[in-house]
Amino acid sequence: MKTGSIYKSEEGKKKILSLYDEQLNRLNVPYKDVYVETSFGRTHLIETGSLQGEPLLVFHGGNATSAFNLLACDFLFDDFHIYAVDIIGHPGKSAERSLSAFNYDYGKWTGEVISALGYESMSLFGGSFGGGVIAKTMCEVPDRIKRVVMYIPSGIKNAFQLKNAQMMFPMIMYWITGKQNWLKKTMIPMALSEDNIPDDLYQTAKLSINHIKVKTAMPTNVSSARMKKCKAPTLVMAAEKDCLFPAKGIIKRSKQIIPNCETYLLKDRGHVHDLTFDEKKMITDFLLKG
Repeated sequence: MKTGSIYKSEEGKKKILSLYDEQLNRLNVPYKDVYVETSFGRTHLIETGSLQGEPLLVFHGGNATSAFNLLACDFLFDDFHIYAVDIIGHPGKSAERSLSAFNYDYGKWTGEVISALGYESMSLFGGSFGGGVIAKTMCEVPDRIKRVVMYIPSGIKNAFQLKNAQMMFPMIMYWITGKQNWLKKTMIPMALSEDNIPDDLYQTAKLSINHIKVKTAMPTNVSSARMKKCKAPTLVMAAEKDCLFPAKGIIKRSKQIIPNCETYLLKDRGHVHDLTFDEKKMITDFLLKG
């Protein structure tokens, strides 16, 4: 592999992109590949949903892909003209250049993507790492944003890294032994139980851990002063038992630093979970307001 590649090998890259295409084909909706140029590198998006709907820029989680993310976003297809972006420096079809999780480069990059797509402003939806990218964007280009839904987001009030040490030991054991039970034990703190780990998540995570130079740094907590400049209506949804981004801290700080903010508690759920029908409708209704 070339120097600076996010992949450990060319064979591993092919396996990840093969799963990407397989998951994408299972959406059973028309889509097309879109590429735009930014100063950070070429960026790939999947354009799908209703082409007459409200434009919506959708972000996936860390070390995952837009193809995997869209499988869980089918409730958005009828109402939104979706652009699901492969976050630069993560597995997928965008440039492999890794951006810093500590500054606001992700926000600058998102602003350039919006411009390259030909929009003055767009609504944004994303979770986990993608939620952190949105938070950075709100700070960097607040005038480019219509409405926001951040779901179990990083970048608002991240848990101390020490709290996530429970995932590191089984991860190390998986690297040493290659045994699948250790991989599942790595994911249980996020899912709360093995039964809550869907197969698509397991397969995506397995290939990323095996073949990606995994990024553990999440987008850092954003500046209160910078975030207060973003007046876009924002819905923040946080999970009560999320080991990465606990709801208690996220909801409290969101209310403090986001001027036009609504919050919602995902009760008794960890970082990995399913949304209810009513919660999906809440997201759709919020993004369609105004």
